[in-house]
Amino acid sequence: MSLPTTMRALQQTSLRGPQDMHLVTDAAVPKPGPGEVLIRVSAAGVNFADVSKAHGTFADGPRPPYLAGFEAAGEVVARGEGVTGTDVGTHVVGVGDGAFAEYVVLAAAAAMPVPAGWTEQQALGLVVNWPTALATLRHLGGVTAGQSVLIQAAAGATGQAAVTLATHLGATVLATASPSKHDVVRALGADHVLDSRGGDLAGEVLRLTDGAGVDVVLESAGGAAFAASLAAAKRVTGRVVVYGLAGGDASVTNHDLVYRHQVHLVGFNLGTFIQAAPHLFGEVMRELCALVAAGVITPGRPTSYDLADGPKVLADLESRATVGKTALLP
Repeated sequence: MSLPTTMRALQQTSLRGPQDMHLVTDAAVPKPGPGEVLIRVSAAGVNFADVSKAHGTFADGPRPPYLAGFEAAGEVVARGEGVTGTDVGTHVVGVGDGAFAEYVVLAAAAAMPVPAGWTEQQALGLVVNWPTALATLRHLGGVTAGQSVLIQAAAGATGQAAVTLATHLGATVLATASPSKHDVVRALGADHVLDSRGGDLAGEVLRLTDGAGVDVVLESAGGAAFAASLAAAKRVTGRVVVYGLAGGDASVTNHDLVYRHQVHLVGFNLGTFIQAAPHLFGEVMRELCALVAAGVITPGRPTSYDLADGPKVLADLESRATVGKTALLP
């Protein structure tokens, strides 16, 4: 198969945010190295980490200029040395630097085949949002049937996945979102949907739980919402799993944990989880595949935009104007 030498891609040229992300037409088409595959991108997933990288706040993030994006789905068009079991022509979804482009390289071992009957767009999220939701809920949060869980930022892609999974697990789901997004979250099975921009969030959670608080909080809102997440968890046994900081950084002191918030505080980063606990990540992905086969996880419905619209899409995500998964089409 003859491949082009250059391609369209979105290049980040500064650390001032998505405003300095620009479409280029002469980016070099990458070549797969050992253990890698090259895919022709059909759809690229947009995630808050893309915003963080554009501002330089993502830990060990790339330095500009760099090709943006890291989640993509498409068709394998070339294989590197030593790749077996992932044939040219296979449709996969995976993560690889520079995904906001017409071609991107992925690690073959981590490239997940697109489920039968799904399109590439529908598969976005299967290697980012759904594993994050399942790992934070089950493997770190320990959610079981009959327990209660508070899911912050529930209208986002990972938040929606978490609501779906927590409901499937038999938990009582409290979720936060801005009022215009409440119907979306409620339709996923949330028992209570609270205003993420309202007043006393912790007080409302305590009222709904008869003063006890929730067993688990999935915290990605950051900023001022972080203190509310700590206050909403059960004393002594409550777990707060932090996997994002969309609203900015927040701090907690040892004094807070001893005298104000006697909770289990757990940090989560998907990349670190994959590298430091590959056996646990393997369990997560096997469970996800079983949930797909059982129909619990259904094809996604991302809102799609042209690749050139990427800077605006990221700005909308940063301002919380988006709902669910968004995708860029090269």
